[in-house]
Parts: sequence; structure tokens; C-alpha cells
Amino acid sequence: MVHFVGAGPGACDLITVRGMELLKRADVIIYAGSLVNPELLSYAKQSAEIYNSAVMTLEEVFAVMEKSRDENKEVVRIHTGEPSIYGAVREQMDLLEKAKIPYDSCPGVSACFGAAASLNLEYTLPGQSQSLIITRMEGRTEVPEKEKIRLFAAHHASMAIYLSTGMLPKLSGELIAGGYEPDTPAAIVYKATWKEEKQVVCTVGTLEEAAEKEQIKKTAVVLVGDVIAHAGYERSKLYDPTFATEFRPAEKQEGAL
Repeated sequence: MVHFVGAGPGACDLITVRGMELLKRADVIIYAGSLVNPELLSYAKQSAEIYNSAVMTLEEVFAVMEKSRDENKEVVRIHTGEPSIYGAVREQMDLLEKAKIPYDSCPGVSACFGAAASLNLEYTLPGQSQSLIITRMEGRTEVPEKEKIRLFAAHHASMAIYLSTGMLPKLSGELIAGGYEPDTPAAIVYKATWKEEKQVVCTVGTLEEAAEKEQIKKTAVVLVGDVIAHAGYERSKLYDPTFATEFRPAEKQEGAL
């Protein structure tokens, strides 16, 4: 059996309880190199075989899984954050299905949610944004034409932009071309929830300058949107005394008929 496990954003206590228990009993652990906090390996039993996939190809990773199946060993394939986001898990699952090796998935906390916690953000503030767009700049991996940054920027929703720290001048240009004003609030969170985390609150127009000042070159998520300012939003209807819910009647306002 192969278990795909989300490691969470960084801090070793932000893996799920289920993920931790799977790690504890795994005979074989394949983890995503420097992207996964090595402190998580402290949960592994002493006899566990541990492989660093940063130095392996897909074929080499699968060979370990296949060998483990033949030896009746339980495998944990641990990916950074939440494996379903930029985790390259589907290609592994397809190989497992072809070889009739059973597998399952254990979700994790993605970096954008670790970053939100670090900055005490709410991505969906009433009157400002009710959507979160998770995307990336185009690099060696192409982005579909309809998913270009400038097209998403036109929505003015909250955005979490992964794998783009090395392209900040271009990112700023695309965001502004899509409709964001240069002074739109933005933030860069390097290694969210790790001990070496850095947070920089800036604007769309000063992303490059902010990153250079803090010497952030990779392993960061870029956040964009008015919600970063924690201001100018509307009160939620959920806890508004004049708003009735299934569990609470609306309070009568003074002077109302």
C-alpha cells in the first residue's frame, strides 16, 4: 500500500494527525527533499527506509514503490503542503494503477494557508473578495492560455501565487496589466510556518524591491489582494444580529415595525 501524505506548509506539528500516524508505521518513506521539513522524519520508526525524491526520477520513485509492494512493505510518499496542488502526484498514481498497487491520499495544509495564518489573513472578506485564486507564473511548466496571470487579475479576487518568486518583475507587470493598481496590497511569505519564515507586506508594484531587501529568491508564496490590508471590508452577515439563520432568529431593530 502507498499512502500519499501532505506534509503541511513547514512546521512539523502542522501535519495532520492521520499523516503523522501513517508516517509512524511506514516501512518505507519517500519524501520531497528540501521542500519537506526534515523534522517530520522524527516520526518515522527506526527501521524505516528513507528516500529523498529530490535526487530521484519518477521511474526511480516508482521502482521503490514496486519493490516495497513485492516485499509487502507499507510506503508513505510525503509531499510538501497539500499534494493535490503542484504535487505531481497524478503521474505516480497512474503508474500505481497500471501495476495494480493500491494507494490512498491524506490531505495536508497548503502553503497559502500557512501564509494566511502567519499574516492573520482572511482571504474572503465581504465587500472585497469572495474567491481565492491559486495559480503560478508560467515557467518551464506551461500555463493554459485562459489561466494567464493577467486574466485572473481582472477578477480582483484574492490571489495566492506559487512558484513565481524568481519572476517578480514579470509578475508585477502581468498583475498590473490585468487590472490591479500598483498600490494594491501584496505580501511575500518565505517558508511559511518554518523557523526561518520571513513575511514582507508590500504592494503589487514593489514586489521585486521587497524580495530583494529581504533576500528572498525562492520557496515563497506571493499573496495579492485588498484583504491583505485588513481594512475596508463589510461585516459578515453570519453574525449580524439583524440576520436570521437556521439556529438564531433576527433581532428586532429599534423603531422597526
